[in-house]
Amino acid sequence: MTPGQRHKVIGTFEEITKSKPEKSLLAPIKKTGGRNNSGKMTMRYIGGGHKKRYRIIDFKRDKEGITAKVSSIEYDPNRTARIALLIYKDGEKRYIVAPNGLKVGQEVISGKGIHPEIGNTLYLSDIPLGTVIHNIELTPGKGGMLARSAGSYATIVSREGKYAIIKLPSGESRKVLTTCKATVGVVSNADHGLEKSGKAGRTRWQGRRPRVRGVVMNPVDHPMGGGEGRASGGHPRSRKGLPAKGYKTRDKKKFSNKFIVEKRKK
Repeated sequence: MTPGQRHKVIGTFEEITKSKPEKSLLAPIKKTGGRNNSGKMTMRYIGGGHKKRYRIIDFKRDKEGITAKVSSIEYDPNRTARIALLIYKDGEKRYIVAPNGLKVGQEVISGKGIHPEIGNTLYLSDIPLGTVIHNIELTPGKGGMLARSAGSYATIVSREGKYAIIKLPSGESRKVLTTCKATVGVVSNADHGLEKSGKAGRTRWQGRRPRVRGVVMNPVDHPMGGGEGRASGGHPRSRKGLPAKGYKTRDKKKFSNKFIVEKRKK
């Protein structure tokens, strides 16, 4: 209909059952515009955007042995996945990252010795090998940190002593303690990667300002800047001079290196 709509591809929102969030689980988000406490810009390309409120998500799933009913599937402006509102038997309400296939009225539970069904949270020692999981803890009791974005999942490959070997979305295989928890299933909204905003304005609504390429800057601003006319800029590198393509920046002495069984695919 319009140039902005012509190439727009966004989700249908058909899985969303409620438009207004649960008031008791909201928190304010203060916009920084990329500036620190003294007003200096420390992050470029941030500013503007629609006003948002944070939805408090239960990544820990530490309410064990109590069943919860899925009350609604909702949109969350702060993440790519959908979120589900759970109402526990004792009346407490909590949000979780909704897995694919979770329906309103379904019951979920977390803890030891429960069935590995979609939405249930178990310890890695109890989850059968080959099961797809998300929202995986790295430290017992700290809450899920891995595989939380739309459509992502990991797989339990094997177990060795006190560690489970997990194949992560990046292709990396990593050891994680079996006393850590994970949720069964694939994260919802898997088609998020196919979305196209259609116009620059939609990116501005998300609070992102235009990003300037290093090649078009002056030599004082970027190593790839300057030159006569449309010069290509030589070797691709960051603003601080670090090579950009194929150059490994991971610390050789990093503590977590000993837990990585297989590095991520290039």
